[in-house]
Amino acid sequence: MITPDPEALVRDHTVYSCVMGSRAFGLATEGSDTDRRGVFLAPTPLFWRFEKPPTHVDGPAPEQFSWELERFCVLALRANPNVLECLHSPLVEHIDDVGRELLSLRGAFLSRLAHRTFVRYASGQRKKLEADVRQYGAPRWKHAMHLLRLLGTGRDLLRTGELTIEVGAARDDLLAVKRGEVPWEEVERRMNRLMEESEETARNSPLPREPDRARIEDFLIRTRRASADRS
Repeated sequence: MITPDPEALVRDHTVYSCVMGSRAFGLATEGSDTDRRGVFLAPTPLFWRFEKPPTHVDGPAPEQFSWELERFCVLALRANPNVLECLHSPLVEHIDDVGRELLSLRGAFLSRLAHRTFVRYASGQRKKLEADVRQYGAPRWKHAMHLLRLLGTGRDLLRTGELTIEVGAARDDLLAVKRGEVPWEEVERRMNRLMEESEETARNSPLPREPDRARIEDFLIRTRRASADRS
């Protein structure tokens, strides 16, 4: 078997793709980019070679990024915020039977690990914003908006046990931050409040302590076997 180029894997073997970013969050404005994310299933025989298929691929379209199914599952089990949110996009562009089963399992990926990963990611982004304030006198307001969105999403996930990425009624307040209409001191206050609420909510979250790793592994093994049988 000739190893296909990475773009061919995305083009020919995508099981799920969606739009992410501002359009999925309900924060799109005129001129917003269209960020596409996807999952492809590399044919099982490719893993029998010394040179393994890629774990992720940039492109082929602008603003497009895809993960190989196993890598995607590993990251989702670790509660990676960007990956978990992909499973909950309201803007699905392509899905096949494997993709539909993947979406049916999205609850199995959720756990209290999200508290640590969402807050850790947010803390890293906040340090970058604070560095901008020290150097330039103001943060990158678009990044500040998305950080507030992420903190709110993480808090609500811990509170309800469900991941909802659309901002709903928070849209106007968040867009005001993006436009630089909210003082940095107020943005900091909101960040602090959201982090405190996440900490309080995590103690009694309806989420399980760990994701259902066995269920996801069973799905991956069955999918790999089916791919091998078709080859």
